[in-house]
Amino acid sequence: MAASCCGTKKQKLNNSTSVPSAHNGVSTMINGHKNGMVALPEMCFFCFDVLYCQLHSLDPPKTPSFCNDAYPLFVTWEIGKGRRLRGCIGTFNAMNLQSGLREYAITSAFKDSRFSPITRDEFSKLSVSVSILRHFEDASDYLDWEVGTHGIRIEFYNEKGNKRTATYLPEVAPEQGWDQIQTIDSLLRKGGYKAAISNDMRRSIKLTRYQSEKVSVTYNEYMNHWNTQRC
Repeated sequence: MAASCCGTKKQKLNNSTSVPSAHNGVSTMINGHKNGMVALPEMCFFCFDVLYCQLHSLDPPKTPSFCNDAYPLFVTWEIGKGRRLRGCIGTFNAMNLQSGLREYAITSAFKDSRFSPITRDEFSKLSVSVSILRHFEDASDYLDWEVGTHGIRIEFYNEKGNKRTATYLPEVAPEQGWDQIQTIDSLLRKGGYKAAISNDMRRSIKLTRYQSEKVSVTYNEYMNHWNTQRC
């Protein structure tokens, strides 16, 4: 089951290996992967390859060489110099990275309901980010997490008694300049809660915090990589 994730317009659980949060694609592992970072630029290059082949009705790219371990993951497409969000979808279910990135590179580009599908004309203006999610923990309450360190996933019941969920990746709150309360309230609205938000409502939330490694690549970096591979 897919989930949209990022930004003010911007949401599944498995795997709990500890890792500190990533910033601008840089992170240091604690109890982690034998090669340090799990998220690598090659994963972003692969997402670009997948999207290019899909846009031009070509056979899918060959199997990549990066590791194929299973993790929850998100793929985020942005466009233009201002890096406007263009699509962001992923899964909290651990997926093998090679098939998971192949799937969500396409899903986030074409099936994010907030946006029209990405077109060929937009391809050269894109940037892509891969987020590998790790270190899932049940929070003791709705404030048991840190802005800029944790992504959060909330579960709550709306006015009609229906269970709803919503999530933001770790970078969303600092990018928006939100504190914890503002982030929680935005997530409630994102999840479809329409009534006034009280402290009792906030306290009723079940919150899961997590951390991520994030790596990003622009179209120009992708082309430099592609040209290097040809040489």
